[in-house]
Parts: sequence; structure tokens; C-alpha cells
Amino acid sequence: MKRIFTIIAVFAAAVVSFAQPKITPQAKARAAELVSKMTLEEKCTLIHGTRNPGRDSTSDGFHILPIRRLGIPAVRMADGPQGVRNKTNSTYYPCGISLAASWNPKVAEKVGEGIGLDARARGVAIMLCPGVNIYRSPLCGRNFEYYGEDPYLAGETAVGYIKGIQGEGVMATIKHFALNNQEFDRHGASSNADERTINEIYFPAFRKAVEEADVACVMASYNPINGTHATENPWLIKDNLRKWGFEGIVMSDWTATYSALGCFLSGLDLEMPRGYVMNYENAKILLESGVISEKDIDEKCQHILQTVIAYGLFDKDHKDASIPEDYDVSRANALAAAVEGPVMLKNSGVLPIKKSKKTIIVLGPNADMVPFGGGSGKMHPFEYRNITLFAGLSNLGKGYKVQLMDWQNPDYEAIRKAGAVIMAVGYHDKSEGEGHDRTYSLPEGQNELIIKVAETNPNSVVVVYSGGEVDVNPWFDKVGALIMGWYSGQEGGTALAQILSGKVSPSGRLPFTFWGSLEANPVSVNYHISRPYGETHHTRFNNYPFVEYNEGIFVGYRGMEHFGVKPMFPFGYGLTYSEFEYSDLDIQAKPEGFEVSFTLTNKGKVAAAEVAQVYISEVAPEVIKPALELKGYEKVTIEPKKSARVKVFLPNAAFSHYDVASHSWAKDSGVYVVKVGASALDIKLSQSVPVKLK
Repeated sequence: MKRIFTIIAVFAAAVVSFAQPKITPQAKARAAELVSKMTLEEKCTLIHGTRNPGRDSTSDGFHILPIRRLGIPAVRMADGPQGVRNKTNSTYYPCGISLAASWNPKVAEKVGEGIGLDARARGVAIMLCPGVNIYRSPLCGRNFEYYGEDPYLAGETAVGYIKGIQGEGVMATIKHFALNNQEFDRHGASSNADERTINEIYFPAFRKAVEEADVACVMASYNPINGTHATENPWLIKDNLRKWGFEGIVMSDWTATYSALGCFLSGLDLEMPRGYVMNYENAKILLESGVISEKDIDEKCQHILQTVIAYGLFDKDHKDASIPEDYDVSRANALAAAVEGPVMLKNSGVLPIKKSKKTIIVLGPNADMVPFGGGSGKMHPFEYRNITLFAGLSNLGKGYKVQLMDWQNPDYEAIRKAGAVIMAVGYHDKSEGEGHDRTYSLPEGQNELIIKVAETNPNSVVVVYSGGEVDVNPWFDKVGALIMGWYSGQEGGTALAQILSGKVSPSGRLPFTFWGSLEANPVSVNYHISRPYGETHHTRFNNYPFVEYNEGIFVGYRGMEHFGVKPMFPFGYGLTYSEFEYSDLDIQAKPEGFEVSFTLTNKGKVAAAEVAQVYISEVAPEVIKPALELKGYEKVTIEPKKSARVKVFLPNAAFSHYDVASHSWAKDSGVYVVKVGASALDIKLSQSVPVKLK
């Protein structure tokens, strides 16, 4: 108990340690003065990193380089979304899809806060996260880093995460801008989408990060967009991002630059990890030929310097020695997030696992390891802090007898006698990660294991570690329970043990539609299947030069009615150990929008959290629209037999669409049905509302 109060005390102190920095007129003026004193060579040094290991600590490809003559400091940056990496061990937090599955922006904010603290402890000033690319297909190798298929949910999660990081005085970097929705041939395949689709589905999380979270940095993606690479795309950077009010740093993804002229003119500020194209030699040639001006370079330096100045890096050492690298607050935040992410998709009464004299057997490739997705999301945690699923169950203590079994040589007689069998399956590092897409089916041998175990003992539970949907058809009807565990971080074993044992009711909900097959997903005909991992996965050109986003705005649950497809599990779905009742819907018009209120009642025997989701549907739209769009939600924990009044506000902007003719958002007056429910297919309450907008 004393340790708990210590954590709370430290946590409280950390919360008030920073106010989020802003780019002020003073910061802009100071930056402009510095730029006026810089030589061309110094300017060109500032706008790219240097990857030359061994020269000095700033030449590792993760620094903005110093200009010592003018007192411009080196600025260290680091991956990644699940914790601070690059030459360090650090706290390993749940992955992005797990944060989205929590449907709790406060959870994302606490993870961001923890990452900010961990960064300050190491002198890292820029964190290269979060990733917010929309989940189109389960095959994308980096879905685990992202926040699901819905732009509203992704935006809310991203804003919380960014505020957490930047509230600790560390710059966040939202990525990958934009339409980087597959890893296969990410350098070469052009993401081709219409303007409305881009603005309604693929831009909102980025825009919300700029307008509501004042994100410091934006990372441009590898892929071309409608034929022009993101780093060389002035429509993307100047005509959109900058017009949203973004005044920070636009950087390239690593080796995501393709031509000097394109990058100098696009609005890109910083080339990483080194100056492949935006260097002094190329700048001189382009300046002499008159195709660029020095003002183009000055603007890049201005953006970099005013952001660095705003975050105080000129005036103090960013490394904070008072913060431990292995911090109680960070570990507490990682555990809190890990508890809220897992989604229970099936439970035939096996869960929660009761205390018993019978043995609980744990097996599978991820039973006694802490799995993670590969690439820049791969973490290097403190090994002694990692709690595997087996360790978490073993730590439950008295009344739980837990045995770890070799999944490749299982003892089926012991399995038959066990009180319950928990199989930890899924992916890890090489099989799901950056630079390659993954398979839809579980890796070799796992389906066979699940089928045989489930046939031997009906009290079988499958925990899937992955970044998205997998093929569960070979065994779904045979197992007793199924939980999506995602990549739940260093505390994931403890969190899942609490859920499996019933100490905590599962509260996660799907942040994507679980279609049940690749063919059922409307995107599948527009998504190119990956070659096997390792085969040309970093190529810049291949047989598929274009990825056509022909599903348009009807991605994910938006496509259910439009394409006439019913999923296996809908967006927003998830089971708990309780039951909830919705009642007394009331909608009040306000000048700025509509206040939606209703009553939630926990009808069960245990405390549990419900995620109440608010969707809208226009009755007779003048332009084609989805039949359902998420516009608000609230996660509420309620004691058994108790009720809570829930309020969700829908701003007037919720009733709008992107108008291609005017290149702007048009507010749509008309009659709408406001729908409140537990998922996109489980609507509990609805009411028609006349909406009159000016």
C-alpha cells in the first residue's frame, strides 16, 4: 500500500511539471534573427540530419545538427510509438491499436505523459510518434502502431497522446503524412484517392492534432499521393497542412526523399536521417540555376528554429537528471493502459477463470515472452520489468496453480485434466512490423495447436497478440473464449491476468471492423497482397504502381450498408463480465451543436465499463454519405445495479461533409437520426433531430 501512495505522489508531481510550449511571436523573432546570421552552408546543415556512426553522438541519424557558432544546439530525437528507443532501454507501453481499443483518450494521454517523462530522462527532445494512419486492411504491417479505421476515434486518441507528450515539454511527431496504409512497396506504390475521401477519412486525425493539440512536428510518408511523393508534395504540405495553422517542423521519414528540387520546393523542412538530396551541393546548383531561392531554405530553417526555441532547448539542457530512467510513474501508466486495451470477442462461460485446485496450463509462442511489432515500433524494454502472460498468471497467487507447457510438444493428457488452457498466439517482430505486410492467417503451426487443444479441453482460451484482425475461422467455434491482446507492453502479462481472473472486467472495444475474412472487407479488391517478408520489401518500384482507394469514404464500418456486407464482429464491439441497459435518450439543441444525454445502467453483478457510442445518419442527404458515422463516445465505469447519466456533445461541425467544388467543409442542414449504442451494429436508442445550420 505504501508503494501505491508513493506512485500517486510522484505521479501528481509529474503532472504539473510542464505547460505545453507554444510557438510565440518572440520565438519567431528570435529564430528569424538567427536565420539572418547563418551562412548558406550552415542553413543546409540545419535542414538535414547526418548518419555517420562513429564521428560523434550527433551523427547517428537521430539528431538535428548543432550550429555551434550561433549557439544552436543539437536536438536529439527517438522512435517510437510504444516507448523511447534508439540506444536506450525504456518503458514499453501498449501499442497504438491497444490505445485506440481502450476508447479512452485519457489512457492515451497518460501513455504520452509517460513517454514524455522517459524522453526527458534521456535528453530526447523529439519523439517520433504517434502514428495515425487509417486501418484499411489487416494485412498492413504497421496497423499495430495506429489507431484503427475511424477518423474520429483516431483523432481523439492522437490528441490525448500528443497532449501527454508535449505537456512534458517534449515535441511529438504525428506520422505518416499521409495515406501510408500499407507497408508493401511503400516507397513506390502511389496511394490514389479523391479529395473528399482524403479529407473525410485520411486527414482528420492529422488536422485535429494540429488544431487541438498543437503538435510540434509532422513526418511525411514514403508513398506518393496521386502520383507525387509526400515529401515532394506542395499540395499536401503547403496547401493543406500549413493552411490548418501548422507552424512546426515537417520532416521526412527516414530515406523518404527522392529528388532535390521536389524537396526544396514542397515545404519539407528537415530531411532524415541525412542530406541525401537537401544538401549544400544541391542547394548551390539549384540556386545558381534560379529554380529555387534562398528564401525557400530560410523558411525551412525558420520552422525548425522557432519550434526548437519554443521548447526551450536554447536555454537549458533538455536532459532532466531528476527523472529516473526506470520510473514508477511510467510503469503505472503502462499498466493502466494495458488493462483497458484487450477486447473480449467470445466467452462461452469459461471466463473469468475461477480459483481451483486444478492446473491452469499456459502455452503458445507468446506465452512466456513479451511480444512486440517490428521496425521502429520495436522496443528495448528493461528485461527485468517484462511481465509475460505466464508470469502474470503465476503472480495471481493463492488459488491459481499455473503451468507453462512447451507448445511444440504439448502433453495432451495434462491438457485434458487442466481446469483451463490459455493459448497465447499471434505475431511478433519479424512476422508483423515495418517494411512488410503480414499474413491474414496465424503463423505456421498455431491453428493446428488451437484446434487440437480445444478438442481436448473445452475450457480453452485464445489470446491473440497482433495489430489487427486475424483468421479465426479454423477454430472459433471450438474455443471457449477469445481475447484480442494486441501488443500490450511490459505490463501486459499483469493486465491480462487481471482480466482472465476476473479481478478486472474487460473494457476494450474493437477500433476496426472484424470482417471474418479478407474477401468480406470491401477494401480487399483495392489492396495489393504482399510478397513474402524479405522479398523486395524495401523496393521503390514493382508491379503495382498504384493503390486505388476505390472504396472512397466507405472504409470499415462505413461500408457495411453501402456494400451490403455484415461483419463477424462490428466496429466498437467488445464483451464484459456484465450487462448494460440504455434508456431515457434526450437531445437538446444548443447554439454550438447538440447535447445528447442518456442513462446507462449496470444490470450485472460486477463493476464494469461500457463504451457508449454516438453515431449520426442523415435521413435524405443531398450528397452520398455513409449510413453511420461515429461522432462521439464516452467510456463509463459503473458499479453493479447502479446507473449513470451520460452526456456527449455533438458540435455543429459533426453535421458536415467535404465539398470538392469549394475545397472546403460544407455544413449540412437536414433531418438526422442520432443513434446511441454499444457498437456499430448494436444501436440501443435513436431519435430524429432537425438540424438547421447557417
